[in-house]
Amino acid sequence: MVFSRKAVVVDMVPRGIAPGLSDVPETMLWTLYNRATEAMREDGILRDPKAVEIYGNIEYDYERSFGKASPVHALRSLAFDREVIRFLEKYSNGTIVNLGEGLETQRFRIPSPQALWLSVDVPEAVQTREAFIQPDAQHVHLPLSALDRAWFDAVPGDRPVFVTAQGLLMYFSEADVRSLLQDVCQKFDNCCLMFDTIPRWFSQKTTSPAGYSLTGNYVAPKMPWGIDRGEIRPTLTEWLGDSATIEDMGYPRLTRDLGWLMFALASRLPILKDRIPTIVKVRPQR
Repeated sequence: MVFSRKAVVVDMVPRGIAPGLSDVPETMLWTLYNRATEAMREDGILRDPKAVEIYGNIEYDYERSFGKASPVHALRSLAFDREVIRFLEKYSNGTIVNLGEGLETQRFRIPSPQALWLSVDVPEAVQTREAFIQPDAQHVHLPLSALDRAWFDAVPGDRPVFVTAQGLLMYFSEADVRSLLQDVCQKFDNCCLMFDTIPRWFSQKTTSPAGYSLTGNYVAPKMPWGIDRGEIRPTLTEWLGDSATIEDMGYPRLTRDLGWLMFALASRLPILKDRIPTIVKVRPQR
């Protein structure tokens, strides 16, 4: 299958859009809320004017669904931004593939005149994205599940590739995660992958009969794939081979927030660090 770099564009939705999203696609509003709220702070750790703009143009009761805003998704985006910037400093014409991108606005935060950006997400998510963010020859939208290997055909074979998956892989089964990572590593000669993980206890909470409730009005989608931090290296080594470089990067620190200072402390204590989320970067070697 061959993709044109000109994606289908939906009509712009007027100010006050109330997107009819549910299940996993609705989580794009959760991450948008947290990033935009952080970006609007005078001491915010992420400058993201595009996220603030989109946030202000969506008619949705964020706090009713998601509760008080958290810096978690801004911290995650900051970590991913730093690594994408490092990649583009080395490969200015590289390809960035953002899986399950939703309303992430990373392309607006990172100057990249020569890079190719591919945004892969399910059709309803791409439709919502295109109400606010238009594709073009350099920024291509692919209305596909990340598990649909058809997106591979849109990746140029002559450029290094950086594949990111923010807040995505936990919604897949372990078998699907394993096969996707293996296929990406086998397909692309010069590639890097970056994704975040949740621990097993949290995965089990979301898949329990009660589920994981952010508020009395919102239950998060089930997240079948959880992995404890101590399992990450041996598991990925088994999946991808001994030659793969696997880095457990953790989350950036946030010193102004007591909760995140405690999170940082927990990440250093052997008895606790296995049970918290983290961010992983993988570079396979042929």
